Amino acid sequence: MWQSLALALLWVGHGVWVFLGPNPGRHWTSLADALSRPSQSLASRWQGWRSARRDAARSFAETRAENARLAAELAQLKTQAAQEAPALSEAEAAVRLLGLKRQIPLALASARVIFSTRPATYGGLILDRGADLGLVPDQGVFVPEGIVGRLWSVSATQAKVLPVDAPNASVAVMLMRSRATGVLQGLGSGRALIRYLSNQEVVQPGEAVLTSGLDRVFPRGLLVGYVAEVTQGDLELQVIVHLAAPLDRVSHVLLLPSQPPIEVQSPFLAPEQKVQRKRGKP
Repeated sequence: MWQSLALALLWVGHGVWVFLGPNPGRHWTSLADALSRPSQSLASRWQGWRSARRDAARSFAETRAENARLAAELAQLKTQAAQEAPALSEAEAAVRLLGLKRQIPLALASARVIFSTRPATYGGLILDRGADLGLVPDQGVFVPEGIVGRLWSVSATQAKVLPVDAPNASVAVMLMRSRATGVLQGLGSGRALIRYLSNQEVVQPGEAVLTSGLDRVFPRGLLVGYVAEVTQGDLELQVIVHLAAPLDRVSHVLLLPSQPPIEVQSPFLAPEQKVQRKRGKP
């Protein structure tokens, strides 16, 4: 038995020697390399995944930091814009008033609206100037868009404006096309009614309504608003007007001198209206 086992081992050793040849180390090295390739590939992939994840985490952190910086800059710019908005709005209003002031050959004063009581039934606008500027009651108040109202009361340093849409306000007006005259009475909420227009007059929605100058508060030709509705009454037309001036958003106003002349120059509108009319000509 031992002889058979020894003979078998001899044959196996001889077969291995024949298979491996004279340099068996090279074959063992090749076999070891072949067996290690899968683990090396797996290790390489694992290292690459960890490196990619580390780079992605670094890139994400940098992106978050950049987003946070940009968000802080945007918030700062918004805050700065909000702080500068009132001053910018006042500057724009002042420039527009100056442009309008140059078109009207009258001694005009300017004032700033510091408070509004318009939500009240007989509310008005409070100006930051009064008798210190030589203001007196019944002076006309207007902006580039149209008339605002008249001074109702004047104290030493402030004045109250009665808006043109107040129920107790009235303005002498005329229609731009026909030159028919009437009296404008406030209805509130930026609307007014023209009284004393004959049923024989032809009035169309959209027609401009101007001051007539007959009340000696406003000179002739200032824009009041536009006809919104026309209804036949028993004795007169019922003409509803949408006022042109943004009474709830007025910040700066111009004040006419007391009892201005009826006719200052040819009837004029706000600059924007003049441009629109010129563009509409053939």
